[in-house]
Amino acid sequence: MLVHAHGFFIPVPITSNAQTGYLGLLLNNYIQPRLGASGFWVYIIIVLIQAIRLNFLLADQKMYPQSSYTVAMTYVLLTGLFPAWSVISPALLANFFLIWIYIKLTRLYNNPAPKTLLFNIGLLVAIMVLCYHPTALVVPVVLFALGIMRAFKLQEWFTLIMGMALPYYFLASGLYLTNQLPLLSNWLPDWEMPTKLTPLKKAEWIGLSSFLMSFFIGLFFWQQFNSRLVIQMRKNWSSLLVMTIILSLSPFAFHHAGFEAAFLCLVSVVPFAAAIFSFPRRLLFPNLIFWLLLAAVMYNNWQIVKF
Repeated sequence: MLVHAHGFFIPVPITSNAQTGYLGLLLNNYIQPRLGASGFWVYIIIVLIQAIRLNFLLADQKMYPQSSYTVAMTYVLLTGLFPAWSVISPALLANFFLIWIYIKLTRLYNNPAPKTLLFNIGLLVAIMVLCYHPTALVVPVVLFALGIMRAFKLQEWFTLIMGMALPYYFLASGLYLTNQLPLLSNWLPDWEMPTKLTPLKKAEWIGLSSFLMSFFIGLFFWQQFNSRLVIQMRKNWSSLLVMTIILSLSPFAFHHAGFEAAFLCLVSVVPFAAAIFSFPRRLLFPNLIFWLLLAAVMYNNWQIVKF
């Protein structure tokens, strides 16, 4: 609540575009008319659930030297760095899918019967893309994860691709039977390479600098610790790193995505940023980074309330 203290002074709005998938339609047509003044508490609950779920996942996978709540704390802290992230948006809800998919990806290694798991992963990815189109960038991440987690078997790759295709098959069938097949293009990602970038405001520059600082410093500490991990943990970290690189393109690669689409990067960036608070033995530097991030968050809150 401190990170998003602006919610005590102004309502937390819903920001969505119906052209980015089913989640945009859901928020615009059903949630926004009924949300009212409770948007702040709904936002807080969503962020806390995602933060704690990601924390439990990484603790269960033994991704850090010891179990703690630093991952959840980092997730909550980074959500307050940008004004565009302090809203209820499709990207916020899509992070539930991202965490769910990453949970399943971590179970691929040495799985004796992976076909059902792979089909479910493909199914989840396709449903997620239908719900929020910028998540289409997760497709190469999933293919990369399968490539490094398991030895190549054509049947497994075919099972994954079949799971991805099934929701679109049913969607196309339904539209065809109702003579609306041309509407299928509305449910496909609208790729767009920007010709001109919108200049960032001062608050956004501060938030972006803090976000990148936390990622790269965490990446430095992670590299020092990574050599001591077992091979499965290294593969999990590699998947997160590739996910970070690819999802960083989400605000630029899709029409109508906007800066809020960068919220998708949180799921993969937070584990690296949390390394700042988990790996060092001396706490002076982690405490300094924490207070710098909190200062950036408070400045963001002041800007939101001011305008």
